[in-house]
Amino acid sequence: MGFFLWIIFGLIAGIIAKWIMPGKDGGGFIITVILGVIGAVVGGWISTRLGFGTVDGFNFGSMVIAVLGAILVLWIYRKVRS
Repeated sequence: MGFFLWIIFGLIAGIIAKWIMPGKDGGGFIITVILGVIGAVVGGWISTRLGFGTVDGFNFGSMVIAVLGAILVLWIYRKVRS
């Protein structure tokens, strides 16, 4: 995926992760995008290592993996900040 698509993908994953795990996190839109992109990468890496699949395009399976990664990254981010 191109850089712009990773940002869009990360934004969507970050928004869904924030919707699933609401809370008062600082940073707003920028942090949501950054955590979403990092989450997509982390989710793709973990799922590839465990044999569940990869983030290989803009499809439902990749979105699920990216959102799960974003939830994990958001959880770690909150633990580190508190």
